[in-house]
Amino acid sequence: HASGRNSGVLHAGVYYAAGSAKARTCLAGNRLMRAYCAEHGLPLVETGKVIVATTPAELRGLIELKARAEAAGAPVRLVDEKELAEIEPNAATLGKALHSPLTAVVDPRAIVQQLARDVAGSGRARILYNAPVQGRDGRDGLLTPQGRVEFRRLVNAAGAHADKLAHAFGLGLDYVLVPFKGCYRRLREDRAHLVRVAIYPVPDPRLPFLGVHFTRSAAGSVYIGPTAIPALGRENYGILAGLDREAPEILLRDAVLFVRNPAFRATALAELRKYFPAALYSDARRLVKHLEPGDIEPSPKVGIRPQLVNRTTHQLVMDFVAERDERSLHVLNAISPAFTASMAMAKMLCDEHLPAA
Repeated sequence: HASGRNSGVLHAGVYYAAGSAKARTCLAGNRLMRAYCAEHGLPLVETGKVIVATTPAELRGLIELKARAEAAGAPVRLVDEKELAEIEPNAATLGKALHSPLTAVVDPRAIVQQLARDVAGSGRARILYNAPVQGRDGRDGLLTPQGRVEFRRLVNAAGAHADKLAHAFGLGLDYVLVPFKGCYRRLREDRAHLVRVAIYPVPDPRLPFLGVHFTRSAAGSVYIGPTAIPALGRENYGILAGLDREAPEILLRDAVLFVRNPAFRATALAELRKYFPAALYSDARRLVKHLEPGDIEPSPKVGIRPQLVNRTTHQLVMDFVAERDERSLHVLNAISPAFTASMAMAKMLCDEHLPAA
């Protein structure tokens, strides 16, 4: 789900607070995944990224992003409008922009498929497909449609379902998932030349979303998105598709956040309008010099962001979370840049939580 529907952007450590797990793993993960792609001949496109400003407040945000990137060791630089035009002629900004040359694009499905081949070929592990966990079975077992699975040590990296499994172990009880739907549109094939590098806005620092942006995929298509629309299911990819009996409970969580969290309320109201193409176009148009409504077409690309919320503070959790007991480790809030960070994150989790594994 999350990995297969990922945008494919290899982030380069620009956004994350110093000392956070995201800051510690993003850039290292970028380099490890680059090496993995090179080793296995997997697609990797060196697009780079520019972050543009549309208001004086966003210009100040660029300075903060530059400081965060430099603290993480990421190579970035502020460029003026002339330099920006050389990097991305169609990008529009107010005086300055931030250039991240290490941002790249990969094919997430190709990487996941190669990882699966690695696991199968190792002789040390096997993958059970279509085997969702139905519950615990004693101290050292899980029930699945394919029978009981025993474990000496369990690592829960179940993405949009990770909090439910953690709760079954009495862990992660301070957190609960609120899913957000990321929908995309794309430039028509004959208009894809309008954008050659990734173009991002300055994000709202109160929220873990990066805003609607332009991204060139490894296959050459240019996507516009994603949205961050509150969803009513962990797999609610369509309007009704993916809704289940948990929908009323998720709706209640959204309602509580809407009342208690002003940033969520503003985001929900702004994002819901992006179900309409004109609203998404309006956001995208601010980032570029040339774009017409007819340049954009629908896209089937959609994903779910498994966003954690703190039950007590009603705040969206900004960083990765890991909780454990003697026999299990639970990886929660594996949201962007989790795909980029994944290989470095795996090493960090083993070093810090599974030293005897």
